[in-house]
Formats: sequence, structure tokens, C-alpha cells
Amino acid sequence: MRLLFLAVMRPHTGNAVTARRVRDHLEAAGHMCLLKDAFDFDGPSEIAALIQAEAVEAALALHLYRGGRLLRGHGIPFGIIFGGTDLNEDVNQGEKNQVMGKVLEEARFAVAFTESMKETARLQWVDPVFTREVKAKVKRATGVRLIPEMPQDDLHALVKKCFALVNSSVSEGMSAAILEAMDLEVPVLARNIPGNAAVVTHEVTGLLFSDPQEFVQLAKRLVSDPALEKELVANGRQYVRMYHSWRVERDTYQHLVRTLEGSSED
Repeated sequence: MRLLFLAVMRPHTGNAVTARRVRDHLEAAGHMCLLKDAFDFDGPSEIAALIQAEAVEAALALHLYRGGRLLRGHGIPFGIIFGGTDLNEDVNQGEKNQVMGKVLEEARFAVAFTESMKETARLQWVDPVFTREVKAKVKRATGVRLIPEMPQDDLHALVKKCFALVNSSVSEGMSAAILEAMDLEVPVLARNIPGNAAVVTHEVTGLLFSDPQEFVQLAKRLVSDPALEKELVANGRQYVRMYHSWRVERDTYQHLVRTLEGSSED
């Protein structure tokens, strides 16, 4: 694959050393890697011309702002490697912060060298006001606890002890939590939105609710009807193993990655 790699290449800097090391890794895998200094380009139009002239198929940028902002909107897949000053300094500048958030939305992947960098990025591009509101409401709600992130094995062990999994999202692509609950033989109650309805068939693989009142009604029904619970669990488990096999998913992603080696328009 013909790759464009943008980085800040000032001599004897950590970014330059890292960029050359990553380039060597890519070339060792058989890719052609065109390493360019991001400071040599005034804007995306110059990058567009380079992409066309060099028949670039995909791109990589070291530094979310300095390199990443130049890769948006060109119609080729790209990934990001966090540099350091992007998360430590540029993130505190409003305009740069917004630009970097847009870059992350378009990037296929982002690489953080440390867990602290990963956490900084995760915290920067969420809505802190919404987070504070949720935490405040949880503190006021009787019987509700906010549990921090935990290892997957611990999470699965906890879910297995639950009577049901509730998904109240107002927007979902495909909820991994719902599929995991089905596989763990835990009944699912989910808000009736397109993403959830795509994997939950009402009264077959789970229960769908449209408002709080319907949720309460369905939850009480599930508690009082062991036969319904048993049926939902069996159907959910069968569904997830038939249509969401990890082996099929693995093979699909491996195939898709291989397609990146073809035309950028494929």
C-alpha cells in the first residue's frame, strides 16, 4: 500500500525519531511509506495535490493537530498517532481542540503511547457538563450506583448476577452490551430506537420500551413471568450465536483490512 506519513521532522526531536521508527515498521511489512514534514504544507490543498501526484492510498499522521488536520476530507483512510503536545498543550486552545475532535471523528484509528495519554484524549472529547449532570442525578437516585470501568471478565461476572440488562440509550449503532447480555443468558430490556430494534425483536429476543411508563410495565411483567424470562434468554442466546459469531467477525475484519491495499475508491 502507498502511504503518506505526516510528522514534524525537526532534527533531533522525539517526533522525528518516532516517525522514522514507525516508517521502518511499515516498510518492513512491504508498504511504500512517503514520510513528509507537516510544516512543509500550508494547508489541505497542498496535501490533496500530493495525494494525487503520488497515488497515495492511505495516510498516517503523528500529532493530532499538526499532521491530522491536513488529512481531513481527502477521501482516503487515515490513522492518527498522538504526539504529546497535541494532548498536553493544543488541547487547551479552543479552536485547535475543536479541529482535533473533528480529526478523530474521521480517523480510522488513534494510537496512544501510554494509558495516561489515552485517558486524556478520552476525557477531552466528551461533554463534561453532561457527565456532571449524570453523576448528580445518580447521587440523588435511591438504589442506583455509578460503577467505574472494569476489566471485561469482571464485568461479565457482574452481568451474570443481574436479573436483566437495561439499555436506555437514545442513540445506538449496535450495542455490544446487549449482545453480550444475550450471550451471557441475561434478559434484555432496551429503548425502542433503530439501533436496538435491529438486534432486539420485541417479546422474542428481548423487550423494547418507548417511554418510562412502558419500561416499568415491561419490567414488572418480566419479574412476574418466569416462562417469558426463560424464552427470551433462550432466543437471545440463539440469535447472538447465529448472527454475531466472533469467528465471522474476525474473518470479516481481516478481509476488510486487506481491502485497504486496493484503490482508495473501493
